[in-house]
Amino acid sequence: MEIHFLGGATTVTGSQFLLVTERARILIDCGMFQGSPNEAVRNRVPLAYDPSEIDAILLTHAHLDHCGLIPHVVAEGFHGPIIATHGTCELAELVMLDSGRLQEEFAKREARWERKHPDEAPADDAKELAAYEAAVHLSEHPETPVEPGTGRGSAEETEGRPVAPDAATIASASVSEEAAEAVGSGSASAASVAPSPSSVAPSPSSAASSPSPQGASAAPIQDPEAALRSQPPVIETDLDEPLYTERHAKAAVEQFRPIDYDTEIEVAPGIHARYLDAGHILGSAIIRVRVVEREGGPERTIVFSGDLGRPGTPIIRDPTVLTDADYVLIETTYGGREHEPGDEAIRILAETVRLVAEAKGVLLVPSFAIGRTQEVVWQLDRLIDRGEIPLLPLYLDSPMASKASDIYRRHAEYFDEETGRLLREGDTPLDYPDQHETRVLEESQAIARAPRPYMIVASNGMLTGGRVVGHLRNLIGDPDATLLFVGYQGEGTLGAHLQAGAKVVRIDGQDREVRLKVRSISGFSAHADESELLDWLGNFARGKQPGSAGFPRRVFLVHGDPEAQIAIEPKVRDLGFETHIPHWREAVKLD
Repeated sequence: MEIHFLGGATTVTGSQFLLVTERARILIDCGMFQGSPNEAVRNRVPLAYDPSEIDAILLTHAHLDHCGLIPHVVAEGFHGPIIATHGTCELAELVMLDSGRLQEEFAKREARWERKHPDEAPADDAKELAAYEAAVHLSEHPETPVEPGTGRGSAEETEGRPVAPDAATIASASVSEEAAEAVGSGSASAASVAPSPSSVAPSPSSAASSPSPQGASAAPIQDPEAALRSQPPVIETDLDEPLYTERHAKAAVEQFRPIDYDTEIEVAPGIHARYLDAGHILGSAIIRVRVVEREGGPERTIVFSGDLGRPGTPIIRDPTVLTDADYVLIETTYGGREHEPGDEAIRILAETVRLVAEAKGVLLVPSFAIGRTQEVVWQLDRLIDRGEIPLLPLYLDSPMASKASDIYRRHAEYFDEETGRLLREGDTPLDYPDQHETRVLEESQAIARAPRPYMIVASNGMLTGGRVVGHLRNLIGDPDATLLFVGYQGEGTLGAHLQAGAKVVRIDGQDREVRLKVRSISGFSAHADESELLDWLGNFARGKQPGSAGFPRRVFLVHGDPEAQIAIEPKVRDLGFETHIPHWREAVKLD
């Protein structure tokens, strides 16, 4: 029995694990790589398996970095069931259809660009090829070590770079946690940032660039993982053809099979799976897999944490506590970091709204469409109920978030006790009293003409694309405006640079001084922080000793950047566990 780590290995995105036994082959998650193009180009590397030989795909939740590659795998020949909770099935359909549609739109734009710039196209294609070949080389050498300090956004990488990356109005679905929504508006423009002198390689273009022939090879790279990561962050839309289309996504949806929480089913010969609430977003699951490799052989239990939520998060239930397994794969997104206490996060949110109201300004909140937006609205509604903030108009400027909220409303069975009680009392906790949803682009653009003060919650959460960048363009030089981050800002993104205090950003090819106020709240993260991860993991050791039944033989640290994993690994070992940090495409034998 083996696990192949095909994504989420020394990266936060691209979650995909192949479990192979003598009788079956299943995938747990099938997500897209996101972030800088240097990672996202891995989506184009040939699959590490024959999709027609996969028995089933088990999906933990609906974020693009966990489900986004499913339509591609289906198009390549996967015909089995895709098993997920009811909520995840509905949200994943929303995410994948939007992703396919956007990729088609970007392909058309790329074709137009190449027709208008025939002299520049060859150099652009060469950059794409260089990035692709580096990724292919890395996929063929999974044993390459990753040294501390080589992650994106390290001090060595950003030193001497006073200007933040250019703000692309539209980013590919593969470069953000959710698909951007403003494609095809005619007002968006591709953007890029010139590499700094410290760059170690040319900056590749978008993740979904056209791949070279399958047999392409790259010149030897001393440390390809570090080389991929150390290239400067670039936000470009440069697609030759889509990785998959909306039609492919629709076909993939037909293979979804919903499952209830805490129901065990046989998903492949000798493999049974049980889905347990992960408390991350609606329908998110920890998947507990029981495996009997051969008839009459021993049983092994493997727990895939998926993305773990935070205890006490509103709307949905807390992550399920598990106490026994032979192997555990645990996410490490927030290794080495702690969130603010929830009360402090709410205090900062209320204070910020009051300050914006006093200044007759604008509050802009970049927020991911699924999970974060619903939580922000929930908290604003509670603050109004308690009289802690004035009733400012709230513009929800994300069609995807509006559709996701509709799905949330249909699945009250997933809600926690507090939200359930509010619903029973006739409250509407997922709706703010003076809420305006913008469905079309013209409504989004009209917000700038609305009387102040007001608030905007818009996608996406890391300013890598979507309508929020259009609002930022209007507000970046406005001292009465406030940009409030309520979640993780991936290294190298425009959001991370603004959060770190960038004074100048380049928008539409022009340097713009940052005059708006920038504030951050970490307490709204949908990911458990380090202490919460360790608390959850510690339940497997409670009352047991290494070697006893139910005490994990090994804990695999996945879904995290190298720095986060290096920070948390010794603390996991202190709990008594043997640990392993797998590399991309590494295969590990299980006893």
